[in-house]
Amino acid sequence: MAPHHVLKCCQRSLAWIPVIFINLVVGWSYYAYVVELCIFTIPNNAEKISYLGVFHLFFIMFIWSYWKTICSRPVSPSKEFCLAKVEKEQYEKEQPDAQQDILKKAAVGLPVYTRTGTGAVRYCDHCQVIKPDRCHHCSTCDMCVLKMDHHCPWVNNCVGFSNYKFFVLFLAYSMLYCVFIAATVLQYFIKFWTNQLPDTHAKFHVLFLFFVAAMFFISILSLFSYHLWLVGKNRTTIEAFRAPVFRNGPDKNGFSLGFSRNVVEVFGDQKKYWMFPIYTSPWTAFQNSPINKLVHM
Repeated sequence: MAPHHVLKCCQRSLAWIPVIFINLVVGWSYYAYVVELCIFTIPNNAEKISYLGVFHLFFIMFIWSYWKTICSRPVSPSKEFCLAKVEKEQYEKEQPDAQQDILKKAAVGLPVYTRTGTGAVRYCDHCQVIKPDRCHHCSTCDMCVLKMDHHCPWVNNCVGFSNYKFFVLFLAYSMLYCVFIAATVLQYFIKFWTNQLPDTHAKFHVLFLFFVAAMFFISILSLFSYHLWLVGKNRTTIEAFRAPVFRNGPDKNGFSLGFSRNVVEVFGDQKKYWMFPIYTSPWTAFQNSPINKLVHM
């Protein structure tokens, strides 16, 4: 048992490497922009102040949403989705066909409408719970996660019901952070590149800052656009690749409530809070919608 615990501990420690890398890059970008560019390179004080004001706005929102994504613990199914002790003991003794009969009886009354590809009740043998709709087991987090989208190594966390809004905002603000840096650094990048400015210790930072910001902006833009599309369709990354199966068969639009309501499902119904990484998502999931209950009964 000891080696297993040591291995688990090592895996958990190594999982923080991407997060540490991102924080080191962001920390360096802060130093390079504020100190090397604004303090040592830009001569105009008014330009300095305006750049620093907008920069810090994007920086704060980026860091806030990033760490909210990291620190928000994934939500697991409630106790009502667990088998009773007697049912669990009986389930472990039976053959697969009989096990399904037990699960079907246990699922009666639960807001569960999706099935496996073969039409069986979705059950996690590891967590020993009947899976709610859109719930999947994450082997990295070692738990079932409600409305699981994917496990993201860059935040060392599962992106799902509890933090999907924060994740989308993290992508948005990181993209704005990068594009603002690239746009404001560009003129000084050209001046250093063409030797219009003297060679100083700021030159390396400014040149490298532009390349890093532009590279990250391009990569984040495609990911952000994809997740905006998912929000509009009310799909997760998992559902985009594999349509959820209902009692009447697969339906890739099975959770869609219309564009406006799909956005509200992620960002909440109070628009004034949409741009802030605070929890505003309603607890009204698909399975509690009367319309969809009638559709998939």
